[in-house]
Amino acid sequence: MRKALRWLLALTVLIGTLSTAGAATAAQPEATGTTGTTSTDIKDQLLAIPGMSLIEEKPYPGYRFFVLNYTQPIDHRHPSKGTFQQRITVLHKDTSRPTVFYTSGYGVSTAPSRREPTQIVDGNQVSMEYRFFTPSRPEPADWTKLDIWQAASDQHRIFKALKTVYRQNWLATGISKGGMTATYYERFYPHDMDGVAAYVAPNDVVNDEDSAYDRFFTKVGTKECRDKLNAVQREALVRRGPLEKKYAAYAAENGYTFSTVGSLDKAYEAVVLDYVWGFWQYAQPADCANVPADAAHATDDAIWDSVDTISGFSAYTDQSLETYTPYYYQAGTQLGAPTVHFPYIEKKLIHYGYQPPRNFVPRSIPMKFQPGVMRDVDSWVRHHARHTVFIYGQNDPWGAERFRVGSGARDAYVFTAPGMNHGANVAGLVPDEKALATARILEWAGVASAAVQADPSAAKPLARYDAKLDRQEPDREPMLRP
Repeated sequence: MRKALRWLLALTVLIGTLSTAGAATAAQPEATGTTGTTSTDIKDQLLAIPGMSLIEEKPYPGYRFFVLNYTQPIDHRHPSKGTFQQRITVLHKDTSRPTVFYTSGYGVSTAPSRREPTQIVDGNQVSMEYRFFTPSRPEPADWTKLDIWQAASDQHRIFKALKTVYRQNWLATGISKGGMTATYYERFYPHDMDGVAAYVAPNDVVNDEDSAYDRFFTKVGTKECRDKLNAVQREALVRRGPLEKKYAAYAAENGYTFSTVGSLDKAYEAVVLDYVWGFWQYAQPADCANVPADAAHATDDAIWDSVDTISGFSAYTDQSLETYTPYYYQAGTQLGAPTVHFPYIEKKLIHYGYQPPRNFVPRSIPMKFQPGVMRDVDSWVRHHARHTVFIYGQNDPWGAERFRVGSGARDAYVFTAPGMNHGANVAGLVPDEKALATARILEWAGVASAAVQADPSAAKPLARYDAKLDRQEPDREPMLRP
């Protein structure tokens, strides 16, 4: 985005903002447990919500942190047909502060943590475990009730319940599949949140057309680094025989099995084909120095260790896949999944290619892909997104197919952090985009100062950085998952 355009967008912020900004308040030394007019302890307020129960409370300086269960309908269209317990966490600062609604799109961490928008606005944070990730799974599991609308409806009910306690502005956020989740929530319930910050969120509009990924892998990084990675990946397939013997011994030692994917050979190839993708998703260009430079003459152990470090040979075992069955089910029914080609590897060396999500879900679970779902979301974002910022990393493969905003969107932006991978964030943007994104998040949260409203370059996070609470690296999921 050209500099002139960026500052024109900043000017429109001052003229056409749709939310009311309040003066930023200083961070309190300790979290308060009261609202302005009641002395009720925050734990009592939370547990007074119908369907809410306490799992545990954990201390953290300046906050109260709760791990909770919330009773949800299995089917939001037919609430009378059973319920399940969904885990959420609440990082409580003060009911006078804004609240950030976070989800990873997977399970929920039960350790206190604070995502970037929460630090920016110095607010509370509610985190939701995505339905069907254990233990937030109905029993028995009706997999037809795992879709993006049902999950968005989970968020909607949690928001409505907690809005009675946290009455200030709310923002939705998430990273990768969590960024997708925040976007889908906004699509189905556009009046809940005051803003959305979606990080590194893939957008696979047409599942069978993935040429953007092939183009990405011909340009990312340097040619020297790409050549080294490609050579190691190819060599791992050339040495399939001896390395699969090593894999079999590794699986036996750890009790790993391969019933879901079908065979050790299928699992081995899937891990190897994830190698280049996995490097760019999580590593830094400087890490190319650790990749074997002469793959053809490297030892078997050197090839194994490099692939295992980046892709992880446990990724396609039954034991690992079981954890991620909900993701693969969604990828194979609504979200879509990437397919990448390998022109530098002879066809005879590749037996299966990128395997479809169907191969990673037990056959006892029926799956049928719904091609119109992502097209609907993409169209809605292009034409109706409001108060939304999408953040991508220049070197992240998942950003090759991304969300874009069109002329119908309002106060919505797409930014790319130079040199960053799947951990891209606002802090990694070029200075004027960083300032604009920070200013908009503060504005949407209702805590932008008069100085920030007058000049976005004055925008800075309201809370101090906490190395333990504000962990910046992305949650590393075994490949190939967003």
